[in-house]
Amino acid sequence: MNEEERQKRFRETEENSAKKRAEILGLEYLDMRESGADFPLYPDVLTKEDMYQYHMIPLREGNYEHSYFFGITTATPQSYISELRKKYQNQSNNANFVMISGSSWQEMMRRYDPPPEIKYDDVKISQNEDAETLAQVSETLEGVNSDDILNYLIEQAGKLNASDIHIENEIDGVRVRFRVDGTLHPVAMISRGKYHTLFSAIASAADLSTAATESQSGHIVRKITTPNGDSINLNMRIETAPTAYGQDVVMRLFNFDESMLRLEMLGLNPDEHAQLDEIISHPRGMVMVVGPTGSGKSTTLYSILNALNDPDRKLITLEDPIEYDISGVTQIPVNTDAGGSFAEGFRSVLRLDPDVVMVGEIRDADTAKTAIQASITGHLVLSTFHAQDAASAFARIIDMIGINPVFATAIRLVIGQRLVRKLDEATKIEYEPDEATKNWIREVLKDLPPSAEKPSLDNIRLWKPGESDENPFGYKGRTVLMEQMIVDEKIQRYLRGDEKDVNASDINQTARANGMTTMLQKGVLKALTGETTIEEVNRVL
Repeated sequence: MNEEERQKRFRETEENSAKKRAEILGLEYLDMRESGADFPLYPDVLTKEDMYQYHMIPLREGNYEHSYFFGITTATPQSYISELRKKYQNQSNNANFVMISGSSWQEMMRRYDPPPEIKYDDVKISQNEDAETLAQVSETLEGVNSDDILNYLIEQAGKLNASDIHIENEIDGVRVRFRVDGTLHPVAMISRGKYHTLFSAIASAADLSTAATESQSGHIVRKITTPNGDSINLNMRIETAPTAYGQDVVMRLFNFDESMLRLEMLGLNPDEHAQLDEIISHPRGMVMVVGPTGSGKSTTLYSILNALNDPDRKLITLEDPIEYDISGVTQIPVNTDAGGSFAEGFRSVLRLDPDVVMVGEIRDADTAKTAIQASITGHLVLSTFHAQDAASAFARIIDMIGINPVFATAIRLVIGQRLVRKLDEATKIEYEPDEATKNWIREVLKDLPPSAEKPSLDNIRLWKPGESDENPFGYKGRTVLMEQMIVDEKIQRYLRGDEKDVNASDINQTARANGMTTMLQKGVLKALTGETTIEEVNRVL
């Protein structure tokens, strides 16, 4: 059930409750959902303070033009109703009462006493947990009202292009951190009271329990405005876990721009791009993208889907959850927390006659075998898999399903990838590295394949991050390091069991001899052009 359906159901329950209360009191019930805008307030009858205190409103409507017409709620004290009856019983204008719901009363009050528009300061992320910045943002968060706090936090994360919001309970309070460009930055410390308000808002929006004593998963969709002014639907995956001091929350933000989901954005050289185009142009086979959580696997798969997305093909995805809506693609959510499985969904999807199937992740032997079977029977199968690199993926798959000659036939390409932070072009600083670093760079790049353009290693220069008031960290955005392992006859020998030992190192050496540029080599090449730093490459790899 989505947020709109939950609110509609809640309102229906509330209106029914008000109707029953009216019957008990012998009053008329008024449903203002459709006609509320037609009722003006009767002036100078009740003060705003009275309306808030007694949860009632004076209305003026044609049938009651010679009477005071009061809309009361289940929270209006009977003693005050009696007081008003006595006050007007001897006057020309009588007092009449109708029962309305609490939501109707709130909507009328918002119309006639609209809350002032509040402008909150933007969140700034601190460098090295700068105490002053943390204090300023903490104070702002404490001042954000209950109705706005969740939207405010999401909006600020969107402005900073954060990929995650972490809300962590500690002994002295609750810490809020944003993950920006792959790195966590402290944002604020908030009080327990403010945290309870925030957690209640998250639980309500994601359909989670505030009283749960176990981990939970949920999903939220919010419309936000991007820094360039575009309005988009932001998908968020919500994960909670009980800790010693309360329920911690991680909100993963999936903010894709469909126009950016292009193969040209993956940083492939011409030979690699041609290889990928050739493989995905075939009507069958299997392509896997591997790497840890947060390495950009979904973006790569979506980019491949976009390249294949045309009226001549039927594309179906199985996702947990759906991270981004792509027009022209049939996307099916798989709720594994509720007992759903990719394998069952896969078998059902194959009955729909797809040309291309993307399965969010291969997690078990059943899903792996189903994907392999599909890829040799006329389907192109795309999937992700958790492994350190392309070679390690084969070792892990074989551990999962055993030596399988069919797998050797099915798998066409394995892409291993990581994301590294890019240097801010406005502040990066050039320098000459020491001899040990130069020699290490030469060693890493000594066997680059002919398809990769080898730079001059005689006069090596590197860059490091600088600082500015606008960007104290020196990094801005991220770029992908990608290795592309083509599964040819030499690699298939390992998968068929022709070689006695199947280990990642041997597979990696064979792939490099076949012309694969490794993620480490890609990272060093990007460091030599000033796109990132050697330290960042080593941190990630």
